[in-house]
Amino acid sequence: MTDFGNDPGLWAAKGIGSAAGAAVSLVYMLPKGKQEAASRFFTGLICGLIFGGPAGLWIVSKLGIAGILSGTEVMLAGSAAASLSAWWALGAAARVAERYGRGNRQ
Repeated sequence: MTDFGNDPGLWAAKGIGSAAGAAVSLVYMLPKGKQEAASRFFTGLICGLIFGGPAGLWIVSKLGIAGILSGTEVMLAGSAAASLSAWWALGAAARVAERYGRGNRQ
C-alpha cells in the first residue's frame, strides 16, 4: 500500500477541497446564524480531510476515470465531495430534529 501521509501536495489538495466543499454547503443551505455557520464549516472541513481520499477513489472508480486524473486531483475532488455531502446529511437531520423537537417541548 502506498503511503500518502507525508505528501504536502496531497494535504494541500485535501485542505483546499475540504474548504471549497464546506463553503459551497453554506451557500446552498444558508445557516441561521454565525454559530451554525462556523459549526457547519468546521464539520465539512474535518469530514473532507478525513474522508477525502476514500471518497475520491470511490468517485473516480464509479466514473471510470481512474487513469485520467492525478492523485492530487482525485484528493481534491474527494475532499470537496465529502465536505459538501457531510453537511447535507447532518444539516438536514439537525433541521428536522429542530423542527419536530420543538413541538414536543412544553
